[in-house]
Amino acid sequence: MIRSSFILLENIGKKKEVNLWNSGIKDWHDFLKEEKLKGISKGKKGYYSRRIKEAQKALAADDPHYFIGKLPAKEMWRLYPDFKEDCCFLDIETDSYGDVVVVGISNYYTTNTFVKGFNLEKGLLEKELAKYKLLVTFNGGAFDLPKLKKQLLVEIKVPHLDLKPLCVNLGLKGGLKEVERVLNLKRPAHLYGNPVELWRAFHASGDREYLELLVDYNREDVENLKGVMDVVYKKMTERVKNF
Repeated sequence: MIRSSFILLENIGKKKEVNLWNSGIKDWHDFLKEEKLKGISKGKKGYYSRRIKEAQKALAADDPHYFIGKLPAKEMWRLYPDFKEDCCFLDIETDSYGDVVVVGISNYYTTNTFVKGFNLEKGLLEKELAKYKLLVTFNGGAFDLPKLKKQLLVEIKVPHLDLKPLCVNLGLKGGLKEVERVLNLKRPAHLYGNPVELWRAFHASGDREYLELLVDYNREDVENLKGVMDVVYKKMTERVKNF
């Protein structure tokens, strides 16, 4: 989808982007091979072409950072297929005071969990995040990432894709659990509990069974983000093409 995106160009919104598609300019290759385009001056065409070539080089170099500030934040989903193999999914759990107690970070193969009192450290989290080129969360822009920055001083340098506003735009309202139910993404019945209560029980009793349940709960959250992301990408692509 990113190679068909023109909204990274100045003064090109969704309507103009669709107009380009409808005129036969389906992707960057089509744009570059045309000497003239209706509604775009010769000078502007040359400038846009240079910007597109820069974007092509960034993709060839596997550099998603190029698109930060050029691609609108709500359109970062367009990068997903190109960086799917270098993408991570993140979710945090907090205690009753709002303090971060668990952080789960997963790719398509493994999930790493960081727990307060064990391995929840700024350096370890930053080292883990540095492995990836795209970060996906659910409401992370408003909740998870600000918590990590404020409480653990974690620097988030990975381009971020927040599923929450995308789900709302698609009519998938509510929290992650509600979205999972609508999309029929199932999780074990015992992992629908309250993470705050699980941490409180572990903290009070020292019984690792509560901690293990909390870690399993968080892992389920993180890994279900993958299914949500796949559905959101498909639906957003269909919506954009039918704009």
